[in-house]
Amino acid sequence: MTMNISADLQSLFTWNTKQVFVFLAAEYGTPKNSLNQISLWDGILPTKEHAKFWIHTSNKYRFIDQGTNLRGKEFNLTLHWHVMPKTGKMFADKIVMPGYRLPQEYR
Repeated sequence: MTMNISADLQSLFTWNTKQVFVFLAAEYGTPKNSLNQISLWDGILPTKEHAKFWIHTSNKYRFIDQGTNLRGKEFNLTLHWHVMPKTGKMFADKIVMPGYRLPQEYR
């Protein structure tokens, strides 16, 4: 799978921000588990200047599941971020992008 990922996370940086960890996950439900997550890409933003980015890439990690649960499955792409402070409590948030579907057949 190839992806174009663009984001402006500069507002997450303050005097107390050490770095921000970001990852893109495919999220879907099954009868057994209401939430399944597959990490597709991740990165560390060390500075505010790196926090506005555009990346054209292939998934860094395999998009697989046990069995055939992914065939024809609807899923969301979710961009997660964890703000790692120099001191104090870590903060996390995400943006959910719904409406994706995998094909019924694979080569």
